Amino acid sequence: MDGEPRVPEQRRPGSSADAAAPVTALRFGVLGPVRAWRGEEPLPTGSPQQRALLAALLLREGRTATAAELIDALWGEEPPSQALAAVRTYASRLRKALGAEVLVSESGGYAIRGLGEGALDLARAQELAADGEKARAAGDLCRARELLGRALALWDGEALAGVPGPYAEAQRVRLEEWRLQLLEARLDMDLEQGCHAEAVSELTALTAAHPLRERLRELLMLALYRSGRQAEALAVYADTRRLLADELGVDPRPGLKELQQRILRADPALAEPSSPAAEPAAAPVRPAQLPATVPDFTGRSAFVSELSQVLSSAEGRVMAVSALAGIGGVGKTTLAVHVAHQARAAFPDGQLYVDLQGAGPRAAEPETVLGSFLRALGTADTAIPDSLEERAALYRSVLDGRRVLVLLDNARDAAQVRPLLPGTDGCAALVTSRVRMVDLAGAHLVDLDVMSPEEALALFTKIVGQERVAAEREAALDVVAACGFLPLAIRIAASRLAARRTWTVSSLAAKLADERRRLDELQAGDLAVKATFELGYGALEPAQARAFRLLGLADGPDISLAAAAAVLDLPVEDAEDLLEPLVDMSLLESAAPGRYRFHDLVRLYARSCAERDEHPPGEREAALSRLLDFYLATVSGVYLIERPGDRLVDHLERTAYPGLTFDNRRAAQDWLYSEAVCLLAAVRQAARPGALRRAVDILWAAVDLAESGANSKEYETVATLLRDVAQRAGDPRSEGRALTALAFVHHISGSRFDVALQEARRATELAGQADDPLTGCWASNISGVVELYQSRHDEGEAHFTATIENFRALGDRPGEASALCNLSRIHLATGRTASAVALARQGTEMYDAMGHALKGANGRYALGLALTQSGQLAEATECLRQALRVFRDSRQRLWEGMTLFRLAEADIAARRYAQAAADAETALTLLRGIGGEWRHGNVLTVLGRALEGIGQPGRAQVCWREALALFEALGAPEALEVRSLLTPSAAA
Repeated sequence: MDGEPRVPEQRRPGSSADAAAPVTALRFGVLGPVRAWRGEEPLPTGSPQQRALLAALLLREGRTATAAELIDALWGEEPPSQALAAVRTYASRLRKALGAEVLVSESGGYAIRGLGEGALDLARAQELAADGEKARAAGDLCRARELLGRALALWDGEALAGVPGPYAEAQRVRLEEWRLQLLEARLDMDLEQGCHAEAVSELTALTAAHPLRERLRELLMLALYRSGRQAEALAVYADTRRLLADELGVDPRPGLKELQQRILRADPALAEPSSPAAEPAAAPVRPAQLPATVPDFTGRSAFVSELSQVLSSAEGRVMAVSALAGIGGVGKTTLAVHVAHQARAAFPDGQLYVDLQGAGPRAAEPETVLGSFLRALGTADTAIPDSLEERAALYRSVLDGRRVLVLLDNARDAAQVRPLLPGTDGCAALVTSRVRMVDLAGAHLVDLDVMSPEEALALFTKIVGQERVAAEREAALDVVAACGFLPLAIRIAASRLAARRTWTVSSLAAKLADERRRLDELQAGDLAVKATFELGYGALEPAQARAFRLLGLADGPDISLAAAAAVLDLPVEDAEDLLEPLVDMSLLESAAPGRYRFHDLVRLYARSCAERDEHPPGEREAALSRLLDFYLATVSGVYLIERPGDRLVDHLERTAYPGLTFDNRRAAQDWLYSEAVCLLAAVRQAARPGALRRAVDILWAAVDLAESGANSKEYETVATLLRDVAQRAGDPRSEGRALTALAFVHHISGSRFDVALQEARRATELAGQADDPLTGCWASNISGVVELYQSRHDEGEAHFTATIENFRALGDRPGEASALCNLSRIHLATGRTASAVALARQGTEMYDAMGHALKGANGRYALGLALTQSGQLAEATECLRQALRVFRDSRQRLWEGMTLFRLAEADIAARRYAQAAADAETALTLLRGIGGEWRHGNVLTVLGRALEGIGQPGRAQVCWREALALFEALGAPEALEVRSLLTPSAAA
């Protein structure tokens, strides 16, 4: 009965070994409490001993267990006198619950038979683990991680929980060991895929729970090292060596020692692994009439492989057709010709090529092309019929039984291509076009994008020469970036440089840096980027051309359909009808459903067309004004959904163009965060008189972008620009609001408190000059927070007290609630714990009464702090966990991390050190890159306390030393506390 758990033997339905049909509705669980279900209905499994019997039979996997074996499994060496009768009673009860066809009696024992595949959770876990190992062996780490994760998810607590008996205990130990092995394997793959920082938190908790498990310690060391935390990684080794010596009297195993030495040497092999899959070699192809391939063909290996595979599958198929689409100059013809040359051996019976001139005003007629093809295939002129239909039929007849490749270059549309397709077994066609041929039945569609930066630099280097590029690599990268990684543009720029030996790469980069001159610079001989774009633009209908011009005016990496409709002043449906043809013609790209983007050079061309062709000229300014109105109206609605009753929206500029409306918080948040980059780009573009006030108000209403940490750097950059423009324009209202936004983002950053305080004070002054009381309230609130952070409690209390009164005078209850929660923090810092709890409760209740989910979470954060300090730990933890759920749901990464940090403090107060360490590690990961060094130092201090509590003093010391260095660099008062934590150990 003590054998290893094995996957149940799978029998084919109807086999003699399994006469009964599988009882597929039954399911059993042993990876947790022993349970049974019929469908979704739980079945009674009886007393602990009865569950022990069921577990023993399930783990026998259909094999018969004798009565003696079952008695031994349930009671071991000291069974009761009525053990046999008890076993029979348990078996009888289980048979009634499960069915006589499931629990069968034979040979004086019992067995469970006839279960469907995957009916036992252990069997499913073993199958998933086996598949995961296969995926890992095949190099598919993503799949392997997913499979092992699914296997581990089947555990529901301790295996065989609550089941008595020696057999259950032995199996429990085995299953727990196997679970840990699976967990180690999954964590190992996490590290292989670069998830180092994320793994530290989980590994910290696991090493606390299993302190003597060296493999977990090894993985933790590696995760810390790859996260840039070398000192902590070495401290883990020191803690492990001390623990093993104290507990077992042994040294760490050789693998752990070797890892320590490699970390000390900073072994480059310990760096993040990188094992890209080798690309399959392209199948050789030999068309006879193809143009010569370029000698400096570079990159595109994935496309070469993909297209070669399609061509190589032509034998045995009616016809293999691949249609390449992309913007002019992206390298469609070059790629198609290269692939065709690589594949020529597969088409020994002929190769045909034609330029269909589809981008020009006079596309080639299919009848003419067919005549040329038929002649090339040996058909006499007198045998070539006149009509298109007859020529196409003859063409297909001539190709019958042959293996021919046809390259149809620069096609206009599918109608032009269809008569030219071979349509016979063994033949293939490659088509290039600026139009996506979605209506070409059976075609393998390929959308060709610009080159990767590496491919672009390689092409540039091949043309210019290794020596010149190596001497000015950064400038070369600037050149290919200015070319938008478009192959034609790179070839032109490189050819110009190659022909001018006195030019440097830097001089070419400087010429291309001027956006207004860039397209003029990108021409060499008969090659010109602008001429390529002109062909596509000239084929547009007037309404399409207007849409192309106006959309090019908007900054931002892409634009949503709704925003594009605002620019064009059209209903969404009409705007989409104009934009989709631009996508089909490769003048515009579909970045995602409902989103569009330009290639950088195409955008410059569109703007030049707008300057040249858009009449009246005021329409350009009107289009951008509509876009700004759209963003302000929409972001105001998002702000109000998050903060019902907030008065800020009443103080924003009015808009003439409407925005989007949302039914719920989730949809509003999705829009804000997906649109963040484009929204901030529009604000930056609007930093000019006439649009400045709307731009500042968008920034103010989009404050969640700064508070979450997701877009705080760009938010700060834009706010700085608006402040400077407002200052030059003599607009105190706009300057004050921009300064308030800056003060907010700087105090959130956690490292620029002095700057934030200066900005908030100046904003308060400007608010008075501009008669803008709401700005004054929020600026004063920020001043109080900074005073709190810098331990100037009297000044902070004065700010908050005045702010509360001012918000009340404005009737702004959300603002009042915010100031009350902040005042609670002052009371807490000055030892007035009871009043701190009362103030935080008052603010939170106000938020709840108004339906403020997000701000209510801020209130619960403040209340959780006060309750922790007052010793009400259970309620404190509940408050903080409620806040955490809201912050996580609202994508407020900064506050999610800070709430975990506060939970770690509460856990330490409750002596839950392992949970505290896990929470603090997760907080560090979340706050990476946001929140500033002051917050980072605070989290490190708490993490050190937790690590000391779980017996890892070496790591604790590392955390405290790092925190001390941060606090000392900032001149923060927290340095004193950290020194006191380090002193006892230092003295020892």
